[in-house]
Amino acid sequence: MDERNYLSTWQKYMPVIRLHLKRSLQEEQQFKLNITDFEAAGSRGKSGYTFNINMENGKVTNNISGSAVARDLYELLKADEAIKALLKEKNVKISVGKSFVLSIKTTHLSTYR
Repeated sequence: MDERNYLSTWQKYMPVIRLHLKRSLQEEQQFKLNITDFEAAGSRGKSGYTFNINMENGKVTNNISGSAVARDLYELLKADEAIKALLKEKNVKISVGKSFVLSIKTTHLSTYR
């Protein structure tokens, strides 16, 4: 299950993801991924590459175990010091839909719980 086929593919996108994560503090960010990069890494067939990663304070709050694409992205996010700093005290949702657009939406954690 833990093949990690998509690590090198996501690695190429990390500078862009880091930039968009920073910008997502002001407004939701979106950018198109190159589907052939992911198809070369591994075939997802009909299940496709869609996923949601919901993070609170840098920790995933939803189940991403069924998506190798999401798991590999999260592994790189939590290993990147600059990104870890951006995720502190924030709710971040990263998703990829059928149109292969990655979107990043960031909100500050509420101090009132």
